[in-house]
Amino acid sequence: MKKFPLYAAIAAAIIAFGVFIYVTGAPAYAGTDPSTCNNCHVMDSEYENWYHAAHADSTTCVECHLPHDNPISYWIAKARTGTHDVYVFSTGQTPQLIRAKADTRQIIQANCVRCHRATVDNIMSGPQAFDRNCWDCHRSVAHGARGISIVPVQDAMLYPSK
Repeated sequence: MKKFPLYAAIAAAIIAFGVFIYVTGAPAYAGTDPSTCNNCHVMDSEYENWYHAAHADSTTCVECHLPHDNPISYWIAKARTGTHDVYVFSTGQTPQLIRAKADTRQIIQANCVRCHRATVDNIMSGPQAFDRNCWDCHRSVAHGARGISIVPVQDAMLYPSK
């Protein structure tokens, strides 16, 4: 009988954690659906521009924004990025313009090269220097012409998951 409060507390914690997982849809964050990345309204313009851009039919957010060299680096980057995004959003520190951090820019560049290896090989054999990021010339490919939207809010009913 003396251990009942301990067992009750453990059971309450497990139930509370289960309710939290159910209410927040936490398992979706382990997936690759771009609408999950867009759960925070601050990502509306990025999501909308991706939805209408050239790569929308062939890529998801994680294809460009997470490393694909091995599963460990993928999941570490996913956890680190997700934790950072939740913290920044939850504490009201979201910048007006969302831009990729330096390490994310390196990941994005590596993924451009990974998917477009033949094109990159042709460019590398040409006379121009290869000292720029792919998006320096191909700005509109992933997130539209300027990476911003004139629409302040994206309506999920208009843009269903692909």
